[in-house]
Amino acid sequence: MALTPAAVDLLGPYLARQRWYAGAGEPDARSVRLLESDALGEAAGGRRLVWAIVEVDGLRYQLLLGDAPTGDGTDAGDGTDAPAAAVLGTVGGRRLYDAVVDPELMLLFFDRLTGSAATRVRLMGAEQSNTSLVYDEQVIVKLYRRPAEGANPEIEVTSALASAGFDHVAEPVATWRSGGVDLAFAQRFLAGGSEGWALAVSSAAEFIGGGADDAAAAPGDFAAESEELGRMTAGLHLALADAFGVDEEALAGSWGAFVDDLERRTTAGSARDTGAAADGPAGEPDAFAAALVGGLDRLRAVRHPGPAIRLHGDYHLGQVMRAGGRWYALDFEGEPARSLEERTSRSSVAKDTSGMLRSIDYAARYALREAGDPPAGGGAEGAAERAGEWERRNRTAFLNGYLGTPGVEALMAGTREADAVLAAFELDKALYELRYEEAYRPDWVAIPREAIGRIVRRLGSPGAGG
Repeated sequence: MALTPAAVDLLGPYLARQRWYAGAGEPDARSVRLLESDALGEAAGGRRLVWAIVEVDGLRYQLLLGDAPTGDGTDAGDGTDAPAAAVLGTVGGRRLYDAVVDPELMLLFFDRLTGSAATRVRLMGAEQSNTSLVYDEQVIVKLYRRPAEGANPEIEVTSALASAGFDHVAEPVATWRSGGVDLAFAQRFLAGGSEGWALAVSSAAEFIGGGADDAAAAPGDFAAESEELGRMTAGLHLALADAFGVDEEALAGSWGAFVDDLERRTTAGSARDTGAAADGPAGEPDAFAAALVGGLDRLRAVRHPGPAIRLHGDYHLGQVMRAGGRWYALDFEGEPARSLEERTSRSSVAKDTSGMLRSIDYAARYALREAGDPPAGGGAEGAAERAGEWERRNRTAFLNGYLGTPGVEALMAGTREADAVLAAFELDKALYELRYEEAYRPDWVAIPREAIGRIVRRLGSPGAGG
């Protein structure tokens, strides 16, 4: 069943309200082009589930729409009781609305996707580029709102890891594809799981605001979990290398350009700072500049930055979950703003590990910002020192778990150069964070700015470790 031209005219305002719409403002109706549509089934009351792919300014979007006869609004479930924000409008005596708010239509969708029945469904919170639904607290279905040609990295990687026996991913249940495009993915739902970010922030906050003399003695010490997370990450990288292969020379060929880019961005970032040097305290720009020169020299002296493998690509505490006493890695889709080619390219394992280390630092600094009044007698300076202690303890624990995993050294640069390579990718990540915070959260700029200073000092200090 194709959507009528009048129905297509309703899509522009609907798209403009969605978080996953990449455009700025409401698209012109003439720029919304229907590529495909079909009726997936019918529920009680004459409600139909309609699937569609539309294109706006060269980008594709996937829609699931409810198509219901209009009534007097008293018949629950006829589509007229959908939240106002989910309603597109009325055409030819039928109301169009976002079907994800209609449980019966979403149960019908689950049957179409998996070939099995579910009895309950709930819609998860708003997401940037997908819509997720949980069925019977056992299966989670992710609907890709911006589908791209070719295999979706999340489906490709998760399926390959599960097939290889890596049991720290939620097992695939079903995949929905059409015309070579991945549209939806069903996996086991990790019921009762806790996101790594929430666990880390809670631990950091407890130490910063508590009375323990050191982080190891704090009731919510996170170091054991950090070390286990490091081991899981190493296992993930070994499994990815087995599943997708290892390129020994790809990174070596691009290393010089990568270092040049770090120099350009670091210099630009420090030039944008006013009133404070990039390494934190005002009045130290000369020290920062000297450390940067030494650090760049150290990076350019790297003989071989190590092999390149397929990675998670967007690895941080929000992409891991603790469930059933173990860690799971989530969401292998990569950064949605990047091209499919970028998201599937190989790079150093240090890209993933540096992402997690930066996330650990952010957890400590976020907890510090949210702490409010510092511990009695400690003052703001003492609270900051405690945040730093928590970060260092968990950084060390994560690296101990990662580096202590047999076989992972083969995926890294040589022993003498591994620290420098890791610091380079940490700097790369912190520079990305700086630009992000400048654009969207200027109150947070100090977090990546201070991190850039620490990383540069570490790189530029003779005999410094990573």
